Amino acid sequence: MKNLKYILYSVAAVSLLYSCTPAGGNYAGKEYMPDMAHSVGFESQSYANYSRNNWDSASVINRKFLSRPLNPAAGTIPRGYAGFSFASPEAYDSIMNILRGGNQLNAIAVPVNGKVPYHYGNTEEERIRASKDIVGNPFPISEAGLAKGKELYDIYCGICHGEKGDGAGYLVRDANPAKGDLGGVYPAAPANFMLDTFYISTNGRFYHAIMYGKNVMGGYAEKLSFEERWQVIHYIRSLQATAKGLAYSASANTLNPSFAVPAAQVKKLATAPPPPPPAPAGGEGSGTKSKSGK
Repeated sequence: MKNLKYILYSVAAVSLLYSCTPAGGNYAGKEYMPDMAHSVGFESQSYANYSRNNWDSASVINRKFLSRPLNPAAGTIPRGYAGFSFASPEAYDSIMNILRGGNQLNAIAVPVNGKVPYHYGNTEEERIRASKDIVGNPFPISEAGLAKGKELYDIYCGICHGEKGDGAGYLVRDANPAKGDLGGVYPAAPANFMLDTFYISTNGRFYHAIMYGKNVMGGYAEKLSFEERWQVIHYIRSLQATAKGLAYSASANTLNPSFAVPAAQVKKLATAPPPPPPAPAGGEGSGTKSKSGK
């Protein structure tokens, strides 16, 4: 009986030591109550259940639901909300000036969070409708916007669509030793923006694809703000213009004037004096006669 007690103590001690085995090499080790030391955090880029998550069985709302993009609480408006959509460049510029505190000396600039309504659903019919309705870019073409658009394009788009927009990004073009291939095998060819179908497409086609994705490409609505989406579209248009030998810059747009207005043109319109009022009908110099014929 006494020996049995020692045996049980020994087994318990060995089990305790084994549960705290340190990691080494390819061995991850063992931990006693790992949830006490390691937080089971949200995966911001994944909307699936996390393998180490064991809280769902005891929770009213599971973590997969909480990880998804949620709408604001009913009846609330986000700070910096831009309550307009696809306004003309002149109107958009004036509204942004108010939000950023430029309309008075002691105004406090409101950080614009890019929360702008999008009234099109994620269906093929809605994609076609958006392509028809949304033609121009609400932001004027500016050097700063094109520079930011290039930066964002290289991060989110160029890896598949290519640095030149020709659909030959390095994920498609370069070899992938991990898969054993020698020349960029890809499940579906990314869009080639240099094709004529994309030259003549309205900006709505690009914006809808950014919002919801297309084919194997996922949406980027949560990655890019309202202004950033339009900056990326500006940059894609500049790539198209370069390939065609045309201009798409802050001073000129010979690619397609309906797609966007250069910042220089907006500034010119904003500073131009108002046209003179029309002469009153029947007034002096109108050439009309009175009823008496005099």
